Amino acid sequence: MRVTLSFATTADGYLDDNGPERLMISTPGDWEAVLRLRAAHDAILVGAETLRRDNPALLLRDPAVRELRRARGVRPDLAKVTVTRSGGLSPAMRFFTEGDADRYVFSQTEITELKDVAEVISTDGSITAAGIVTELEKRGIDSLLVEGGARILAMFLAEGMADEVRRAVNPRLTLGPERGGARFVFTPPPGAECRHEEVDGMEVTTCTLRPDTSAEDLGYLAQAVAAGRLCTPSATSYCVGAVVVLPDGRTFTGHTHETSPTHHAEQEAIRKALDAGADLRGAAIYSSMEPCSQRSSEPESCTQLILRHGFSRVVFALYEPDRFVRCRGARTLREAGVEVRVYPSLAGGVREANAHLQ
Repeated sequence: MRVTLSFATTADGYLDDNGPERLMISTPGDWEAVLRLRAAHDAILVGAETLRRDNPALLLRDPAVRELRRARGVRPDLAKVTVTRSGGLSPAMRFFTEGDADRYVFSQTEITELKDVAEVISTDGSITAAGIVTELEKRGIDSLLVEGGARILAMFLAEGMADEVRRAVNPRLTLGPERGGARFVFTPPPGAECRHEEVDGMEVTTCTLRPDTSAEDLGYLAQAVAAGRLCTPSATSYCVGAVVVLPDGRTFTGHTHETSPTHHAEQEAIRKALDAGADLRGAAIYSSMEPCSQRSSEPESCTQLILRHGFSRVVFALYEPDRFVRCRGARTLREAGVEVRVYPSLAGGVREANAHLQ
């Protein structure tokens, strides 16, 4: 999933003021640019405090954009996502009552009053950006626009879960600590590629934190999917292929049970790389299916193996179904700081290789 953070601030860094009415920081031209940015994503996320304070509907108003989404076979409005720790959300909010959209609420507490207007996703006591991205990916969301508030934006940045940041500053609007509400200051990290432009009086900075690697990823992932077809079908395991790609460009490929009746594909590919004397720190591994997070046939899961050897990236095509266990590989890897990319466009080949289990 590609994640974009978008927000507007006053010249002194405030996202809003402390008054009862919503403060409009963006100029009309900049707001139109934000609406276009929304239309380019599958889902939009705002925090519960933003819902309580501003009561936004978060709709796509452009009829042409809505029709294009219908033509793609998706609902005309963006999927709406919010996060709440207290559970204090009313089903009468415009977030729930307006628009034709899927709605998801990540909550630390049970919210029975929302069960008819949204899917409430339990967070098992903690809310993380990694958990949000993982659960939304499982539901078919490929791109997410995060619009705040301050704690939500900070969480995505702190966990390294943002790919792009759009910051718009109104240089003519200053609040000061007496009037200012939530304040948020973004400092581009080293290595970020940023471009600056003026949009209807707003100073807009767009920074790419992680480049688009989809072309390279899809090539290696296709090799992993093809390797998965070499497996001998088994009633107790998935047919999976994996490719280890070293920083120096060398690759090592393996598939499930290639040399051992208990080895997974990731183990096979990693074993070949280690036998060749490779240092796996900073390497990438491409697996046709999400790396396992628990197993009984080996003392170490593939997720633990990947973390122990210091891989920096994991790419796969299909989340592991809940057939044998409930896999948490992607979330565990993300929460450990590993970049995870998922390309469901190649998942069909993985399902075909595992037709014996369907």
